[in-house]
Amino acid sequence: MVFCSCQDISLCCADSEMPLPQTEASGPEPHRPQEPVEPHTPAQGARRASSEDAPRARPEGSRPGPGTLRRAFSRVSQRASGQDPRGDTGLLRLSGRFLFRSLRRTSDNGPAGDQTSEPGLACGRKGSSKAKEGVGQRSSTGTGPEEAEGTSVADLISKRQLLAAFEHLRHLETGLVAEKASCTFQQDPTDFARRAMDVCLHYDGLTAEIGAIVCETLGPDEVDAAALAEVARVVLAEEEAHPEPPADGDFLRTPRGWRLHWENAVRRSAEERVRQAGAGEAPGAADATPDVARLLAELSGLVRSDLQKVQREVHPAYAAAGFQAWQTYLSAFHGAVAQRFQELTHVARSYKQLYVLLDWATNVYGSPDFLGSQDQTVPSEPLPPLLAPDAWAQLEDACTSLLETEIASCFSRILQLEQDRWAAAEAPDVLQGIYRTTLSSDVCMLVAEHAKAAGAISTKLEATTLGICARALGLFLPRFKKAFLESGAVSEPNLCASINAFEELRTHLLAKFPESFGELEKPLVAATCAFQKQLLQGLQGDVQPLFRVLCTKAWLTQDLLKPLMDKVVAFSRLLEHMAPPLAQETLQEVHRYVVREYLAQVLRPHQRFRGEDRLSGSKKMRLEAQAIANTFQGLGSEATWLGQAILCVADIMGETHKDDIRRHLETLIRSYPDIRRDHVLAILALRRLGHRRNQHFLRHTQALLRAAAKASGSGATGGRVLFEEIELSTSVGMVITCI
Repeated sequence: MVFCSCQDISLCCADSEMPLPQTEASGPEPHRPQEPVEPHTPAQGARRASSEDAPRARPEGSRPGPGTLRRAFSRVSQRASGQDPRGDTGLLRLSGRFLFRSLRRTSDNGPAGDQTSEPGLACGRKGSSKAKEGVGQRSSTGTGPEEAEGTSVADLISKRQLLAAFEHLRHLETGLVAEKASCTFQQDPTDFARRAMDVCLHYDGLTAEIGAIVCETLGPDEVDAAALAEVARVVLAEEEAHPEPPADGDFLRTPRGWRLHWENAVRRSAEERVRQAGAGEAPGAADATPDVARLLAELSGLVRSDLQKVQREVHPAYAAAGFQAWQTYLSAFHGAVAQRFQELTHVARSYKQLYVLLDWATNVYGSPDFLGSQDQTVPSEPLPPLLAPDAWAQLEDACTSLLETEIASCFSRILQLEQDRWAAAEAPDVLQGIYRTTLSSDVCMLVAEHAKAAGAISTKLEATTLGICARALGLFLPRFKKAFLESGAVSEPNLCASINAFEELRTHLLAKFPESFGELEKPLVAATCAFQKQLLQGLQGDVQPLFRVLCTKAWLTQDLLKPLMDKVVAFSRLLEHMAPPLAQETLQEVHRYVVREYLAQVLRPHQRFRGEDRLSGSKKMRLEAQAIANTFQGLGSEATWLGQAILCVADIMGETHKDDIRRHLETLIRSYPDIRRDHVLAILALRRLGHRRNQHFLRHTQALLRAAAKASGSGATGGRVLFEEIELSTSVGMVITCI
């Protein structure tokens, strides 16, 4: 904004070759014929002599010199332009009347009672810049040409008849420039300085009034549409009157920059309004963590309300005078919000606060309906982001850094909840027939909520958040496994519930976030297998003693398999509360265990049967193999491949035609590729065939054994392992050696 100063006036006088007087005192200024003398009353004189209106008294008849005028003008000009070093922005609300009354006390010739003024520049008698109420009515009614002709510029400004005041000033400015050009002031340059300063100060008063009107626009009060239209008209009129700086550098005709002043006033008013959000914070809480969510909610409501007011009332008032205001107000509020947002990023101390800032900037402020209406004017120019890209990246990095600690603490709380449940000896819940614990739901909800929140901000933040969750879960799995197995809560229901929880984590997380949680499949499967193994160890400890009575003399005459299978059936009822895939897997593992231990007992007999006992034992084995197969088939086991193992051994043991043993061996080796030469020798030892015949059978099956070993080593068996886990005792090895 351009303001003229006393230095400019002095330079102008120097250019006109008009010497300035060396003394301040001068005689009274003669009245011009066309200038009416304004009468003064004692009340006026008293008012001018007051300490508020006149800081210091001057002797009657004295006249201020250029230095005094320069100081007065510089002080008022600084205040009117908002450059007062004291930062008193309330001075912008003072009317031109107050400024001009002070000016005349320092610049008029002669005592207060005999004061004269230039046409249209005499100060009014009213003491305030504008009335608090009814300003809109005065502005809307206006003043007719006849009334404005006899009204001073100060009165016009105080009545907010800005355009009429400008026309007066424009007329005086033109006349003053013409008189200067005609060297009228060559004999009295101080008169030119006084009159030029008077014009400039009235321009400053008009500028201040424009700023005051703008500052009053926002807020709960009604909008003075007439005053806003008057501001628009006077800004456009000034731009038309002063399109560009004059070639001769005349300060009087220099553009006043009222549009820029208006934009700055809009910006300051927007900043003041935005600052009101969070102004209710408790005093003395500067070091306390601010309630960012509440502050942003208050800020959202305030900005929405003000912009809607601008859209509905302010912009139409300006637009009626050919002045566009929406984009300026929108940009001003955006800049104020961006500044406030940046300040909040510096005081946010926790992950939740940083996340609230990111979420608000992306999903609240950045939403198309932030203004609260569907018919808002689309900005002609895109608004810049609230934060620069590098600052936004730093904010996301700070958020993810704190997120790692937040996620780790969440997993610690989940583990603590499980430990509290174990300590209270609480049985797991049964939902839809399945043992369940809150472990899987807590973890899945934790991951899903953070992924959803981060995804609403950016895909990059979502990927980073999922990576943090995956790493935290990878560290959590061994902690949970160790704490659970070392606790006193390792019961069959709790083991089933933990197996179900880990299976849900594997299926749900890997299916929903395969890229982030793909590497956790092996740790989850390993933990599930550990719990399954712990569950099977309980069953094995119960049934292992029952295997020792098989293949004995008592076994031939008693049903010693039934107690063993009763325990298996009882254990299978527990599997009904396990997730179906894992229940089937566990049942097949029990099935394999029973067949394997049965064969291990047969191949490591406490005594060997001969003659009729051998035939009875073979028949007994066939019956029990069928009973085992039927029992597990009834329980739902799908491991039908186990059915041939005991039958083949029983057939070899009871075969009366020795040459048919070769056929049974071929069936056994093809069905179970993990069988080895020692296992074949142990089976042949049950018949006592002799060294030569045993060697004959071994040579015949040698190619099959090599192919079986090769298939077993390459994994072509499909994970079917039976004989490989049967260890032969030393006594059997000695028997084989003897053979």
